[in-house]
Amino acid sequence: MTAPGNQFGFRGLFFYTPFLFFTLGRKMPRQFYQSFARAWFRGGGRGDRIKASQASEFEQRAGVGSGKERFRVMKESKMSRRNFLKAGALASAVGMMAAAPVAANAAAPTAVQAEDEENGMLDVFGKKPKYVFLFIGDGMGTAQIQSARFYQGTATNNGAVTEAELSFTQFPEVGSVTTYDSTSFCPDSASTATSIATGHKTESGVINMCPWTRDVPYETIAEKLHKQRGYKVGVISSVNIDHATPAAFYAHQKSRKNYYDIGVELANSGFEYFAGGEFQKVNGDGTVPNNHEVAAQAGYNVVTTQAGAAALTAGAGKTLIIAENLADGKAMNYAMDAAPGEWQLTDYVRKGIELLDNKKGFFLMTESGKIDWACHANDAAASIHDVLEMSNAVQAAVEFYNMHPNETLILVTADHETGGMGIGYKTTNYDTFLTNLTHQKMSYAKFDSTYMESYIANKTPFEAAMADVKANFGLTLPTDPDAASAGKLLLTDYEVENLRKAYERTLNVGADAQKNMSQEDYELYGTYIPFSMAVCHTINHKSGMDHTTYAHTGAPVNIYAKGVGAEKFRGVFDNTEIYYKLAELTKVQ
Repeated sequence: MTAPGNQFGFRGLFFYTPFLFFTLGRKMPRQFYQSFARAWFRGGGRGDRIKASQASEFEQRAGVGSGKERFRVMKESKMSRRNFLKAGALASAVGMMAAAPVAANAAAPTAVQAEDEENGMLDVFGKKPKYVFLFIGDGMGTAQIQSARFYQGTATNNGAVTEAELSFTQFPEVGSVTTYDSTSFCPDSASTATSIATGHKTESGVINMCPWTRDVPYETIAEKLHKQRGYKVGVISSVNIDHATPAAFYAHQKSRKNYYDIGVELANSGFEYFAGGEFQKVNGDGTVPNNHEVAAQAGYNVVTTQAGAAALTAGAGKTLIIAENLADGKAMNYAMDAAPGEWQLTDYVRKGIELLDNKKGFFLMTESGKIDWACHANDAAASIHDVLEMSNAVQAAVEFYNMHPNETLILVTADHETGGMGIGYKTTNYDTFLTNLTHQKMSYAKFDSTYMESYIANKTPFEAAMADVKANFGLTLPTDPDAASAGKLLLTDYEVENLRKAYERTLNVGADAQKNMSQEDYELYGTYIPFSMAVCHTINHKSGMDHTTYAHTGAPVNIYAKGVGAEKFRGVFDNTEIYYKLAELTKVQ
C-alpha cells in the first residue's frame, strides 16, 4: 500500500522534500503553490488519494474529501505560500513517519506530546506567535478611524483634503467583524469583550458567564495562555481597570457592575501586569480590604505615582499601576486633556513590554476605553485624539515587532461602535471642515469640571459663558468684537438660540444627570450636561460631523493584523472567531 501522501513513499519523500526546502527562501507566484498543491493532493500518475484519516491538518480543518475537492477549497481560499508550505511539510513528515519502522515497545504519545510534535513540524515553516498584542478601541468603528485619519491629514496640510495613515491602518491584513451578542444587535462592552476573550456569546452586562442562567464560567484566551503556555499576561485600559472590557480577560461575573468582586478576581488572576484607571468601587462596602490591599496581599506591587511606574524595571514581579492623574469617572485623562509629560496609553504599553518580555512569551491586551466615552457624549474631537493616541500605542508594539518579526502578532480591533458617528452633516452638504476641530482645546468632560460648577453656582450670564466657549472651542457670537474674523466658527442666530436654550436648562437642572427628562431633552442632550452637549454638537456640525445616538450601534468593526498568523484575520467573520483564531495560532485548548 502506498504510504500517506500517495506516491510519497521513500522515493517521493527524497525527491520532493529538497525541492520544498529550496523554495523556502523564495517568494514564488501564488499560482506555483496552487499548481504544486494540485499535484501533491491528486497523487500524480498513480491517481491515489490521501485518506481522510491520514490527511493533513489543513485538509481536516477544511472538511473536504477527494483530491479534486481539496484543491477546490485551497484555490477558493487563495492558498498562501505559508499555508502551502505548512501543509506540504506536514504531508512530508507524515510520509516519513509511515515509511520508517516503528519500535514495537515505543510508548504511545500523549495528546500534549503529539500536539507539541506537530507544532515542531509546523514551526519549520511558520512559528506560532510568541508575543501577542491585542488592542481594543472601545467604540471604535470605521467612522472613528476615518475621522481621525481625515482630521490628521487635513490639520497637517493646511485644510487640504488629505488622508493620513495611522500605525495600524498600514497593517497588511484587514477584516470586518460583527459584534452582536445573545441579547441585542447593539451590544454592550461586557458581552462583546466576552466574545473576543472566550469565543462565546453572552448577554449584555455579563462577563464571561453563559447567558440566561449565568452559572457556567468561560475561560479566557489570556487565562489559557497563562496556564497552558506559560505566557506572561498584561492588561491595560485608559478607563477603570475593572471596567467591562479589561475585566473580560481576567474576571467571571454575572454582572459587570460587581466592581469590587472584579477587583478581587484581578488580584487572584496571577497576571503579571495591570495598568490603567482606578477601581470603581475600590473600598467595596467599607467592611472589606480595599482592592489595593487585596492586590498587595496577592503579591502585587501596587504603584500609584507616575514616578513609581517609571522606576519599575524588568524583574519587578507582578505589578498593578493606577494612573496618578485621574479624570472623569476615576479614569485616565482624555488624550487631548493630558498635561505635558503626563503618561498616556503609549507609556503604559512601553512599560508593559519592558516588564513582560521573557523567553516564554507574553500576551498584552490594551484598551483605549475613552474613545467609547467620548462617542457616548458625541464629542468628536475627543474621540479623534484618543484614536490618534491609540495609534501611537500600537506603534510601540510595531517597534517591538520590528525586533521580533518572526515571533510577534499584533491585532487591532473594537468591541463595538459607539455613537453612530457619521462624517458629513446636513448643513455642510458635500463639504467637511475638520480643521474647525483644531480649535477645540479640551474634552466635554474637562469643560464640565473646569467651568460648569461655577456657572451653576454663580448663575453666570450666558454671554460670559460664551467667552469661555470661544476660548476653548472657537465658537463665536455674532456680537463678539472678533466676529468678522471667526470664519466657519461664527455662530448663526439659530445656533445661538440652541446654545442659549441648553444653557438655561443647565442652570435650572444643575450638573447631575438630567431630571424629569422629556423625549426632546434626551434627543438633544442625552444624560449629559445640556450646555456641554450643545457646544459639542455645534462644533461637530460646523465641522461636518454628526452622531445618531448616545449609545452603541450594531455596525461592524474592523480588525487589523500584522505578524505571525495575520492572514487568518482577513475577511468577514464574527467577533467570537477572534478567540478561536488566536487559540489555533497559539495552540491552546
